[in-house]
Amino acid sequence: MSSSAVPPRTGRLVVGLVIDDNLDRPDGVQQYVLTLGAELARRGHDVHYIASTTQRTDLPNLHVIGRNVGVTFNGNRLATPLPASRTQVRELLARVPFDVLHVQMPYSPVLAGRIVSAASPRTAVVGTFHIYPHSWWVSAGTRVLGLLERRRLRRFRTVFATSEAAAAFANRTFRVPTTVLGNPVDLARFRPAQAPADPDRPVRVVFLGRLVPRKGPRELVAAALEVTRRGTARPWTLTLAGRGPLHDELVATLAKAGMTNVELPGFVDEQDKPALLADADVIALPSTGGESFGISVVEALASARGVVLAGDNPGYRTTMHGLERQLLDPKDTATFALALGRWIDDAEARDRIAERQREAAARFDTPRIADEVERVYRSAVAGRPAVTAVAAVTPVTAGSADVPPRPARRRSPAR
Repeated sequence: MSSSAVPPRTGRLVVGLVIDDNLDRPDGVQQYVLTLGAELARRGHDVHYIASTTQRTDLPNLHVIGRNVGVTFNGNRLATPLPASRTQVRELLARVPFDVLHVQMPYSPVLAGRIVSAASPRTAVVGTFHIYPHSWWVSAGTRVLGLLERRRLRRFRTVFATSEAAAAFANRTFRVPTTVLGNPVDLARFRPAQAPADPDRPVRVVFLGRLVPRKGPRELVAAALEVTRRGTARPWTLTLAGRGPLHDELVATLAKAGMTNVELPGFVDEQDKPALLADADVIALPSTGGESFGISVVEALASARGVVLAGDNPGYRTTMHGLERQLLDPKDTATFALALGRWIDDAEARDRIAERQREAAARFDTPRIADEVERVYRSAVAGRPAVTAVAAVTPVTAGSADVPPRPARRRSPAR
């Protein structure tokens, strides 16, 4: 059934998800595009992926336009496109009658920008703003880009932002009003373990992420060393799962301190992530900044049999709304260690918080996010202004279990 045979506001939509990067890596923007695209396709929409150089061949309706080069941006390794062929862009838009182009922002003027400019007036353009800056030069560069794109930004009917922090940054740099709507996360994959943990086993503390400075593994190791120095009532282990340039440094630090209860298993495949998270008693994700949302935090909230502790940075505040007392300053080693030790020793508090964490994660379940995206698509295609959404920011009731009491016994060393 073609999009012209059924009115777009009630029938199938032809949607183009536009990303300047490739679709080969499991980074946050790629996960957003792939997860949303799969859900829209499941609902019967005709979904197309428009990207720069991409090697994978398993995606239906993948349109690779131009080439890209690797750069480091906002603490991440990205691929930025070289100028897209205007002929390729025109041919694609002539061949596929898009109802909606959904652009990931900030975007490159030489790929996504050219697609937006060449799009038919009947095509609604929406965007999702994904970043919160990790450095002053990212802020400055994005502000300059926003000034250069002022005319083209008028084509956007609606712009989503993945968090309150990203929304504020979009307003400062691109001068566009935004609707806060978090990333879609496939929560069906992430469930807590069904069987209770063996009460005699050591408490499992888990970190899962890239071993890069921004993700906070150094700060977690420093806190773990302090916890060891102070002692806990319960034995515990620490798993630092992931790979990155800090691996050797972390191994050397732990070896020098004589820490034998820490393992670094390396890269964890996507299919193995749920089991690792579900078996954790404490999940620590102490990112120091530059986070615009926190997909890993949502996955942890949905999976953990115990507590999730996260770095107190602006992006995570949307994800952890209602659970703010579990946010911490990773660079404050003494306070970080105190919180970590308390949660290690208080199994009852970990059990009480787990249900509230699952409620918090449910706000970002893929069908719920896709409902709002689809509603905005239909309003944009019909030429109606979209009503500001409140999805995915519903508060979670906080309670006294958010911070466990100081345990009476803190003498036994971790082992």
